[in-house]
Formats: sequence, C-alpha cells, structure tokens
Amino acid sequence: MTTKFLIANLSDIDVKSSRKLKIEDKEIALFRLSDNSILAVDNKCPHKGGQLSEGMVCGTAVHCPLHDWKIDLHSGRAHEPDDGCITTYKTEVDHESGSIYVYA
Repeated sequence: MTTKFLIANLSDIDVKSSRKLKIEDKEIALFRLSDNSILAVDNKCPHKGGQLSEGMVCGTAVHCPLHDWKIDLHSGRAHEPDDGCITTYKTEVDHESGSIYVYA
C-alpha cells in the first residue's frame, strides 16, 4: 500500500540540490531540479550503494559520488554503459504552500 507523506517545503531545498530522508524503512534521496520539479529515488546507487543524495545533479540525472555512475531521476535506470536500476517515488508539490509530498 502506498502512503502520502508530507516531507519538506520547497524552500528547504536549493535548486539543483538534494535532501536525504527516511520514510519507514526506506532511505530516500529528494532532488530539486533546475525547473523546480522535485524527484525522489532510493538513496543507494545500484552499483556499490553510494549515497545518491551526496551526488551532483546534472539535468535529470544524478552522478553517484563513488564511481560516477549516472542515474536517471525519472526512471531510476543507470545510463549506459552501466546497468542497474533503483526505485523511484511519486512526488507532489503544493505550489501555494510549498509543501512537498512523497508517496512511499
């Protein structure tokens, strides 16, 4: 069952930045892209478990800080030639209040 969690406010996250959060037993990386969209994925690279919340965001991908794997933040898939995938989470932003929700 998927539950909607209020987890942050848009003003809490700088553009092209991230936050790490824990929802139940899941560690999730939350990213604010240059277009102000918010995306959420598992906080572990499929390669060696690097903390994606510590990686650099470039466009709609994050570069793993351990071995520079590029992970697409929409699909959770690693860019070729690497192979792997992580879980993505639906997000919602209330633009009037700035509230950010994650469905996990």
